Amino acid sequence: MSVLVVGSINADLTVRATRIPGPGETVLGGDTRTSPGGKGANGAVAAALAGAAVTLVGAVGKDAFSEVALSGLRRAGVNLSHLLTLDVSTGLALITVSDAGENAITVASGANARLTPQHLPEGFSAFTHLLLQQELPPEITLEAARRASAAGLSVLLNAAPTRDTAPALLRLTDHLLVNEHELAALAGDGFAGHGVVEVSARTLLGRGPRAVTVTLGGEGSLTVTAGETYRLPAHPVDAVDTTGAGDTFCGVLTARLAHGDDLEAALRWAGIAAALACTRPGAQDAMPAWAEVQQESSH
Repeated sequence: MSVLVVGSINADLTVRATRIPGPGETVLGGDTRTSPGGKGANGAVAAALAGAAVTLVGAVGKDAFSEVALSGLRRAGVNLSHLLTLDVSTGLALITVSDAGENAITVASGANARLTPQHLPEGFSAFTHLLLQQELPPEITLEAARRASAAGLSVLLNAAPTRDTAPALLRLTDHLLVNEHELAALAGDGFAGHGVVEVSARTLLGRGPRAVTVTLGGEGSLTVTAGETYRLPAHPVDAVDTTGAGDTFCGVLTARLAHGDDLEAALRWAGIAAALACTRPGAQDAMPAWAEVQQESSH
């Protein structure tokens, strides 16, 4: 039931505006809110809140933003014994949230970009599951997957943000998690409309993963394996801010699989938690406690 996360740690600087600006456009927004974020840290917090024992490998800088970036991890009880503090800036995410709840994010990697395979722990045998994303240098992500696979861990990869994903990484992945845009980029078939999502997901299934999950926002999620297809509707909520919802889904899914839930049950829990995360502003600050997810499931 022990989860290892190798991923990014950021401080999020968020501003709400009536709409997300287009290229060359300035839009006036409200006050800036500073909060903990980063896809690695977000997934770690979500997994810890869902009941897993979580260890995070990551890095922050020697600056004022590091305390903000680490605050959510500490509150959630994530093991930070493999945290590095480097003489560079802490990663920052600059986030604009529209009144419709959608967001646009630019990430300054900072300390995250300095992580290398040498920073990975010596042994992986203490863990059962590895959760990865694509905000770190590809070399450390691939090496983490190699070591985890060799040690018998289940490897979950959230292929976000969109970037070149090595074929070797896909072959080492047990469960691939993407949204529609990431699915289209990986499958190489342009934007994957709802009519071809399953076709594209099965294309990726043929490249190595044993399961592929596509998160579809208000349409829920689609998961394909060699023998099964799971279509889960979105849990109905009034969305305020979708920042971190995908990370919540990935973290909770990993935690519940580590807990021993079957795939369909774990996907259902992940969908409820991700929906609840959309009802509050922020990423880690919006993630629900496990008791809240359980209570919501009965509604």
